[in-house]
Amino acid sequence: MTLLSLRGLSKTYGTVRANRHIDLDVAQGSIHAILGENGAGKSTLMKLIYGVETPDEGTLHWHGKPLSLTSPNEARAQGIGMVFQHFSLFETMRVVDNISLVVPGTSRALAARIRALGEDYGLEVDPLAYVHALSVGERQRVEIIRCLMTDPKLLILDEPTSVLPPQSVERLFITLRRLRDRGVSILFISHKLEEIRALCDRATILRDGTVTGTVDPRDHDARALAQMVIGREMPHVTPPEGKAPGKVLLELAGLDHRPDDPFAQALHGISLTVREGEIVGIAGVSGNGQGELARLISGETRRHPQAGAEVLMMGKPVGHLGPAARRRLGLAFVPEERLGRGAVPEMSLSDNSLLTAHGLGLVRRGLIDRAAERRLTNDIIATCDVRTPGPQAEAGALSGGNLQKFIVGREIALAPKLLFASQPTWGVDIGAATAIRRRLADLKAGGTGILVISEEIEELFEICDRLHVIREGCLSPSLKVSEIGPEDVGRWMIGAEGGKAA
Repeated sequence: MTLLSLRGLSKTYGTVRANRHIDLDVAQGSIHAILGENGAGKSTLMKLIYGVETPDEGTLHWHGKPLSLTSPNEARAQGIGMVFQHFSLFETMRVVDNISLVVPGTSRALAARIRALGEDYGLEVDPLAYVHALSVGERQRVEIIRCLMTDPKLLILDEPTSVLPPQSVERLFITLRRLRDRGVSILFISHKLEEIRALCDRATILRDGTVTGTVDPRDHDARALAQMVIGREMPHVTPPEGKAPGKVLLELAGLDHRPDDPFAQALHGISLTVREGEIVGIAGVSGNGQGELARLISGETRRHPQAGAEVLMMGKPVGHLGPAARRRLGLAFVPEERLGRGAVPEMSLSDNSLLTAHGLGLVRRGLIDRAAERRLTNDIIATCDVRTPGPQAEAGALSGGNLQKFIVGREIALAPKLLFASQPTWGVDIGAATAIRRRLADLKAGGTGILVISEEIEELFEICDRLHVIREGCLSPSLKVSEIGPEDVGRWMIGAEGGKAA
C-alpha cells in the first residue's frame, strides 16, 4: 500500500532547477533511501515533503488524497516527522523541556511517555537530563523520540549515522526496523552505501534534480550503487608509493586545555606526532573535544608563551602564535565549517582564493594581481573538478561538496609542509569524497604530513597510517591501521578496553 506519492514535483530557485518533475512512491511500512550527489536535489525534495518549501509544479498525495503543505506544523499534523542532520535541541534545557516545545502535556506526563517510548523502541534516555550532558547518540534518540511522540506515519532521517560510532549505528538500525515492522515508513538519506544495502528496502537515485531510477539496494553492491549515483565508473583510491615517514612536523606534548565556554570539552594530556609523508587520523564521536583541539592546532585558540612548548610545528613552539604565523611556517588548514571559517559565502571564489593564497604572488607591492588570482582559481576549479560557472561565482552558491573540493584544493595549492583537515568529507557525496581522499594520498606521497579529524571510520581506515581515538578530551595511544579493525576503534570510542597501541 502506497503512503506517499509525488507526481511531477518541481522546484526552481532563480536559474537553478533543484527538482525536475520528480515521481516517487513510498510504501507503507518500508525504509526507502534517497541517494544522490551533493546538489542532486535531495534536501530540496525533503523540504517539499516536510512543508518547508512549496513546489512550483506537481502534486503530493497522502493515502491517495491530494496534500498541500505550507509549513512543518501542517506536515506534523498529517503524520510526517523529520530528524535533521544537525540537531535542533537547546543544550541548556532538559530533555523533557525540549520535547515540550513541540508536544503538549505536563512535564510529569511527558517524562513518563519518554521513558515508555524509550523502553519500547530501545531509545532509552533520561528525560530529566540536560542536553549538554548527553552524548551525540543520546541526543539523536531525543530527536527521534520527539518525532515519535507526534505519532508519525512517515519519518524522514537526514544523514542519521554521520555522528555515531559503529555500535550505536547498529542499535539505531534495530530501532528503525522495529518502526518499519509497526507500519511506519522511513525516508533515509545517507552517503554510506553499505548502510543503505543493510537497511533499506528501496532506493531512489537523484541526479541533477531528476529521478534516474529506483532499485532494491540489496541486489547491487556498493560500487554499482555508487556508479548509479555519479553516472560513471567509480575510481579506486590507490595511495601512491610514498617515502618512509620523515622528521616530526607536528608535536603535541601533554597538552591540557580548559576552554572558556563552560559547555565545551576540556582536553587532558593530549600527545601526538605527525611526520613527513604520513597521514594520522583522529576518530571519535562528535563533542569529545575535536573542535577545541582543532582550534589549538590552527592557532584560533592561543596558549600562554610559557605553555608554547606543548604545541610544536616544524620543531618550533607555536602555541602562542596565531593562524597567520603558523601558516608562514608551512601549515595549511581545512576547517570543519565550510561557510564562515573555510570560505566567505558572499565573496567570489577568486577572492576566497586570495584569503589564504595571497603569498603565492597574488599580491604585488600592496596591490592584488587579479589576473594571477583568476589563474590560480581556474587551476583549482579544473584540478579538483569543482562544478561552478567560473571563478566569479559566489562561494555560497556552490553545493556543499563542490565548495569542499574548492577549499581542499586551495589549501593543497599552497604546497604545505603540514596539512590539517577537520572533517574533510563531512556531508560530501561519494564521488567528491573519493576525489578529496585521492588528493590527500597524493599530497602524502610528496612528503607532506597530514592530520585528519574525521567521524567517518571507513575514511580513516582508507587513508591513514595511524590513528588516535578521542573520548572525553583524552586521546588513545597511537593505533596502527594495519593492525586494528573498526570494532577496535568503536570500543575506544565508547570507553571500553580495545585496540593495539603502535
